[in-house]
Amino acid sequence: MMRPRKLVTVSHSYVVTLNRRLANEMARVGAGRWDVTAVAPKSFHGDLSPLVLQRDPHEAVNLEGVPAYFSRSLHGFVYGPEVHAHLSRGADLVHLWEEPYVLSGLEVAMMTPAHVPLVFCTFQNLTKRYPPPFAQAERFVVRRAAGWIAWGQTVHDNLLARPGYEQRPSRFIPVGVDVEHFRPDPEAGRAFRERLGWTSEGPPVVGYLGRFVPEKGLRLLMDALDRMATPWRALFVGGGPLEVDLRAWAARHGDRVRIITGVKHAEVPRALNAMDVLCAPSQTTPAWKEQFGRMLAEAFACGVPVFASDSGEIPHTVGDAGRILPEAYGGAWITALEELLESPAQRQELSARGRERAVSRFAWPVVAKAHLDFFEQVLERGA
Repeated sequence: MMRPRKLVTVSHSYVVTLNRRLANEMARVGAGRWDVTAVAPKSFHGDLSPLVLQRDPHEAVNLEGVPAYFSRSLHGFVYGPEVHAHLSRGADLVHLWEEPYVLSGLEVAMMTPAHVPLVFCTFQNLTKRYPPPFAQAERFVVRRAAGWIAWGQTVHDNLLARPGYEQRPSRFIPVGVDVEHFRPDPEAGRAFRERLGWTSEGPPVVGYLGRFVPEKGLRLLMDALDRMATPWRALFVGGGPLEVDLRAWAARHGDRVRIITGVKHAEVPRALNAMDVLCAPSQTTPAWKEQFGRMLAEAFACGVPVFASDSGEIPHTVGDAGRILPEAYGGAWITALEELLESPAQRQELSARGRERAVSRFAWPVVAKAHLDFFEQVLERGA
């Protein structure tokens, strides 16, 4: 019997237990064929507060903590020499969950033994020119890599045009969602609405989940709701600099609007289940377009109908399970929302299609298997 192949996966994101779901699912799906080790920082600066590596005794993956230096900068931080021992200790393949142009990506690529295939993954869906030393880092990592994974179809299409990428095996694999945690739960949704002071007999709830920033299309959604003739309620879940403007708008609508900030991840499924439709009117800017839309996959998993704009990766995430609307045309949103709110049958149909898409495409076991299948192809190609 052949020994399991040893996979070492490295990411600063692994400092957070929830972000190790991919590594853990690869360990579960690949049990008997793959021995998976996740290398994570012992601590990391974090956006809001310092993050310290915490271990869950129920994890399937082997977890190794290493120091991370200069972690205030995602582009400039490095792991240091301790990571080398984990990369050179009998690994059959190294999976790098860092962008290829950052210094930690360059570091892992340089420290991975020459005979060990390296596969990196990336979210970069915009054409960019990097200054030194990041441009040189990207070129080295791409040349060193045996393959790469794009976290979106638009990411894959964008990077195929960059030097070196087309010469390496690649695969588009979407981001995963926990379809057990995110699932249809009408009772939880009803209880969430009651906590907000809403009765179940009121108009349908138009929902938004995400950052309160201009590029997420909040102004378009507010304007569309202002102009709708069909009765509605609106639930905004998230936070950000537009909160003041959003609350000023909400004050004009009295009991019809609720704004909830500081919602923890465990509460998100309840909030989604309180919605009758999730709207994601993202707006493309010169410096940003939607990279995936995690809230879309989470809404699908909860059986919540999805209306979303055509920004960036969104059409590929939604497929035929939701409704794609023009990001720059509010009138289309008004018409579509009025039709949906007036049609329980349409909402039920979109709910079923979304849940099926979440289970068949975004469930973590499906995403993990796609990774392992690609790794096996890389190894066979190398052999």
